[in-house]
Amino acid sequence: MTVRLRDVVSHLDTVLEIDRFRDYCPNGLQVEGRQEVDRVVTGVTASLELFERAAARRADLIVVHHGLIWGSGLSSLTGPLARRVGFLFQRGMSLAGYHLPLDAHPRLGNNAGLAEAIGAGAAGEVETFGDVRGHSLGVAVTLPEPTPRADVLAAISKCVLGGAEPTFVFPHGPERVRRVGLCTGAASDLLEAASGAGCDLFITGELAERAGELARELQVTLVAAGHYATEVFGPRRLAEELQREFPNLESAEFVDVPSPL
Repeated sequence: MTVRLRDVVSHLDTVLEIDRFRDYCPNGLQVEGRQEVDRVVTGVTASLELFERAAARRADLIVVHHGLIWGSGLSSLTGPLARRVGFLFQRGMSLAGYHLPLDAHPRLGNNAGLAEAIGAGAAGEVETFGDVRGHSLGVAVTLPEPTPRADVLAAISKCVLGGAEPTFVFPHGPERVRRVGLCTGAASDLLEAASGAGCDLFITGELAERAGELARELQVTLVAAGHYATEVFGPRRLAEELQREFPNLESAEFVDVPSPL
């Protein structure tokens, strides 16, 4: 038995509570294809390469964190955007995107997944901080006991970056970390809010230029682990969620299209 597209999208819209967010982009269904879904692919970014890999898996629906439509919407359909949309239409594939709702969700979100990956997800007291369009998007975790900074960095390297070193580390905080703050993606502007929340170390994906000196002044260790690498967790969990919620799906899988950025 196949699953209806509208049922899958409605479930994601409801679980991720998209109506609560005033985002930089529309959340939910962005490109409509076949009305019945057998296979779902999830990914980080709506790139042509992801679409090609999804087509090779005969996917009917692609669900991403970074969709195709941003700001006020589409002013033209040309260049790479035209090729991406054309590819979806030619193959009858649908595309749904979830941005801030997928960062923030306490169970399925990127932030929750990153915290769990580095061993801080269930480590101790968890609070949120930092306003992003009306939502406290950052996550602060008090560790059970002060932990050597080198151990936290090693966990990021092993569990987030597959053994690679973080892109940037500004080691201005204490040698032993009591409280970790994190927000995936491009969230270095939450650094001051992380400091205000008592964080000794703050992890995000990519940095604004001003962030390094601010970390020095705040005496917080700042870590950039890569925008892509910190945002695989939500799409992975969405695939698991859909397979669990819709057992009639033939498959729901995360497809990795790695980026060093």
